[in-house]
Amino acid sequence: MKMQPLLASIALTLAGSAFAAGDKHDHAHEHKPMHGGVVVEVKDIDYELVAKPTMIQLHLRDHDKPADVSKASAKLTLLTGAEKQEVELRPAGDKLEASGTFKVGPGTKVVALVTIAGKSAGTVRFALK
Repeated sequence: MKMQPLLASIALTLAGSAFAAGDKHDHAHEHKPMHGGVVVEVKDIDYELVAKPTMIQLHLRDHDKPADVSKASAKLTLLTGAEKQEVELRPAGDKLEASGTFKVGPGTKVVALVTIAGKSAGTVRFALK
């Protein structure tokens, strides 16, 4: 009989199961919006972008706890069709925020360059719905 191929396929199946069980990513960690925005996770930080025509906010959470943004800033690039707009966000309580007039809506793409004191800048990409 052809026992060797059978044993090899069983070993591969068991090895795949063991690999999946050894995954250290916290799948129980939820990435739901808490402020009505769009959430993206980068390096275990949840970034929630709340974009309205007169205000933009960026909330940062580290494992569901608000991150300290007192020494943080963000530079956003809003891309709506062929139009491009640059926005600077500054700390405002427990979030980064800017007020003004913004062209945001479904299909708008946002690239955020976020700098947090003591950490290198990170890039976060959002697509508004």
